[in-house]
Amino acid sequence: VYLLFQGLRQISQRTISTASRRQFENRVPEKQKLFQEDNGIPVHLKGGVMDALLYRVTMGLAVFGTAYVVYELLVASMPKKQK
Repeated sequence: VYLLFQGLRQISQRTISTASRRQFENRVPEKQKLFQEDNGIPVHLKGGVMDALLYRVTMGLAVFGTAYVVYELLVASMPKKQK
């Protein structure tokens, strides 16, 4: 059990030390400026083209889903034809 614990600890230390060597550029300040800017654009669209695309796809699916549910409710509410 002790050897297993030691092995897991060494693996976790290697992973952490390897990950800490990679340097990533800190983009938080520029993102904060972008999202806090008062330019009349809703915050859910300030991320650019991908945010707008994701918003439109989501709204389209919501409208389609609502219409489909209403259609199915209408079909379910109609009596079946007798043969």
